[in-house]
Amino acid sequence: MNHWWIKEAVFLAVWGLYLATARAQAPEGPMAPPVGVPIQKSPTIKVRTVLVNTPVTVRDASGQMVHSLEANEFRITDNGVEQKITHFDLGGEPVSVVVLVETSLRIEPILPELRKTGILLTQTVTGTNGEAAIIGFSNSVDKLLDFTGDPEAVEKTMSKLEEGSWGSKLYDAMAAGVEMLSGRPEASETELGHRRVMLILAEAHDEGSENKLGEVLRQAQLANVTIYAVGLSTTKAMLKKKPDYKRPPNPAPEGTFGSPPVPGTVQTPTTEDNKYGATSGADLLALAVWAVQHAKDQVTSHALEIATTATGGSHLAVWKDRSLQKAIDEIGGELHAQYTISYTPEGDSQTGYHEIHVKVAGEEARGLKVKSRPGYYLAGPES
Repeated sequence: MNHWWIKEAVFLAVWGLYLATARAQAPEGPMAPPVGVPIQKSPTIKVRTVLVNTPVTVRDASGQMVHSLEANEFRITDNGVEQKITHFDLGGEPVSVVVLVETSLRIEPILPELRKTGILLTQTVTGTNGEAAIIGFSNSVDKLLDFTGDPEAVEKTMSKLEEGSWGSKLYDAMAAGVEMLSGRPEASETELGHRRVMLILAEAHDEGSENKLGEVLRQAQLANVTIYAVGLSTTKAMLKKKPDYKRPPNPAPEGTFGSPPVPGTVQTPTTEDNKYGATSGADLLALAVWAVQHAKDQVTSHALEIATTATGGSHLAVWKDRSLQKAIDEIGGELHAQYTISYTPEGDSQTGYHEIHVKVAGEEARGLKVKSRPGYYLAGPES
């Protein structure tokens, strides 16, 4: 008699009992890996959070600062996407200012005047609750004073400025200034913070820097640094300087220039105007955006104007009818009458250049002129 079907039935019954027992003993949830075997983690997705602070200056048709606007009258877009304003202030926040002072032999005739500007810096720029640091630069970049709220320390440091060499590492000095400012507290939705400001007292000329202007401006924009500049004119200084009778008289015709031109250029009244402010606002905006987008390329002219335009500051030239003291006073007046607007970008976190547009309700009908930073460059992980 063939009992093969009995054997198969017994086998299936035993196998079913084994599977049932195994299921009963299986732990709930994921199984723990054996000892000594590394755990495979799920990939972490990093989301970049960018806080954008932008100073906004509003003037009326006569050029006077407007101080009566409310937050709900401003509209700000980032790459065309309207943003929610998380912080709004009018001139009340303390400022952290890094002052960059050119000390090269080229500006030797202006040094006595620069040494007297300390009291202006403390009274009109930093104000009563701000702080300042000072960097001197020529062929080297030297931190002369770290951040302090002590007016006497600022004034003393400025009064003791020493001559440097013929070099002018402007972009390296700017990079050092951005680095210093990056460590200062920023305004946010919950914190008052400080406005980060760089004030440059120099010629619009760089010689010997390792950094490129566009690279520095990218970092300045991401660190929310606003750059102001007073463009010094050594030509004007030399023409006004009293004769030094210990030297032989100048054989050149009257009215010629008393300082060397930028290497590779012919010095003319036109080149002087170009150095100290003869470019339209639209041209400067285009140059500023180009410099930031092409950070590794060299910018050969209008460096100070480009830097201030790219960050929402102002460039004032000491060349025609404006004195150094008047220029610093004007900058201080603007700083303490600005609106500060902050937001965290929504809607577009792509790498590349982000355009910022700030509008005030009815600005055209009211004859208002609004000035703010034009944008920022958001670099990718590989940058």
